[in-house]
Amino acid sequence: MIRSMTAFASAETALPWGLFACELRSVNHRFLELSMRVPEDVRSIEPRLRELVSQRVTRGKLDLNLRWKREARTELGLRLNEPLARELARLGREIGIHAPDLAPGTRLEALGWPGMILEPEEDASSQTEAWLALLDRTLDEFLAAREREGARLAVFLGERLDGIARTVTDVRGWLPEIRDQQRVRLETKVADLRQSVDPARLEQELVLALSKLDVDEELDRLEAHVAEARQILSRPEPAGRRLDFLLQEFNREANTLGSKSVDQRTTRACVELKVLIEQLREQVQNIE
Repeated sequence: MIRSMTAFASAETALPWGLFACELRSVNHRFLELSMRVPEDVRSIEPRLRELVSQRVTRGKLDLNLRWKREARTELGLRLNEPLARELARLGREIGIHAPDLAPGTRLEALGWPGMILEPEEDASSQTEAWLALLDRTLDEFLAAREREGARLAVFLGERLDGIARTVTDVRGWLPEIRDQQRVRLETKVADLRQSVDPARLEQELVLALSKLDVDEELDRLEAHVAEARQILSRPEPAGRRLDFLLQEFNREANTLGSKSVDQRTTRACVELKVLIEQLREQVQNIE
């Protein structure tokens, strides 16, 4: 199973603290790069968010966006800071003794004293677990989207690998005829020299010329690379970097094959191989 590096997923959940929403999108990147936009209240758990993403994603440029829409509460649960209220009352009595002409303050004014009203404490631990659970759920959908796109890429890659395998088979089928043609050409050139040539020397030169045109090893390696690429595609772990390296080997064999070509058919086959390899390379850049 292969995964595309391009994907998008979102999820949200309604909680006592409000509506939590999470979006995750990614594009191609050589390594894992994560950018986050989170509410100020959530910044303290950024390291845990990064850890959770890196445990499940290995490559791609990711953008993580968390949003928190707080719900208006009908029951706010406000409480009076009783120790502070008692202390202010005591001070109010004392100042009344020393400055009796001052007008006494109202109770509503006292409520405006900093710290007089206590808001209910938020359960930070529960909120953290809620954010992590939401991100985990978003990652489930995100990875599923990558796998769906990866399945489409796998079909495309498989078709190009089939094309390379067919081209290699075609070249193998042409080789006996190409070698015979080269033998005839060399013998014809010798005959045109109109001078006697040692038959043993002629055979030696012929073997040397044909050995320079020997492409069996290149064809064997191309077949081996095709088999290895198919095996990589079937593995559960990320395949992008392995395939990227393997395509360099594909290119090397195709270039060598082209440099040894002495027939229009093999020259066209090398061009076709390079086209197929380049199509593979373009799509492998999209694979995790």
